[in-house]
Amino acid sequence: MSSKGLLNEERRREILAALERDGRVLVKDLARRFRTSQITIRKDLEYLEGQGSIQRTHGGALSLQPGALLDPTLREKEKRHSKQKTQIAAGAANLVEEGQSVLLDSGTTTTAIARALKSKNMSRLTVITNAINIAAELAGTQIEVILTAGTLRKNSFSLVGPLAERTLRQLSADILFLGVDGFDTKAGLFTPNLLESEVNRTMVEISRRTVAVCDSSKFGRRSLCNIVPVKRVHEVITDKQIPKSDLRALKEAGVKVTIV
Repeated sequence: MSSKGLLNEERRREILAALERDGRVLVKDLARRFRTSQITIRKDLEYLEGQGSIQRTHGGALSLQPGALLDPTLREKEKRHSKQKTQIAAGAANLVEEGQSVLLDSGTTTTAIARALKSKNMSRLTVITNAINIAAELAGTQIEVILTAGTLRKNSFSLVGPLAERTLRQLSADILFLGVDGFDTKAGLFTPNLLESEVNRTMVEISRRTVAVCDSSKFGRRSLCNIVPVKRVHEVITDKQIPKSDLRALKEAGVKVTIV
């Protein structure tokens, strides 16, 4: 095998490794990482797609590995994009005012938001959540916490099912921070669990304002269950790596985008 062929093979293996780790890659990021042209990276992605290893998207690719759209645990998610999640959480906390009721669904980004709210030392704030880890995070603070009933999901520490939905329908929130596993600007917001999607949908219904909080790796991805279409979202908080095509699509849909 020629040295060029070996380099191609090594680069493609690393691309697959990045996809398995992050679920998504962007051409521009790969070109910068491997110090090569975007044309070369596109050829790599075309080759890998031809091998049935990836799914091409505009500006990048998605993983087709068996675990890509499954339901990872909260601890597994905590290892991914932690810096971006902290920045997103700070941006979300800045939207919250004294006297408001804030609804947090389960997830690592919303857990980071809970920590950011705790650090603001608000004396008149109510947090509604279906995540027992978030409730525990806020225990002992001045924040009033309402934890829904429901059946515990071990992967996400969330309470789901009819009891959770019934609890939520008795409440009203000023602002919902909704974390997602996939965000397709044409199809909407996604989660891998059916019961979770139904609870999330109820959260949107009882909230005056819905803010999707997700790092840029979630864009262009779908999971098993659709939560709501993009038009039900008022604002998105994400990081600087959001694909330009998705940013444009959100703005065209009338969704405010805050980049942190």
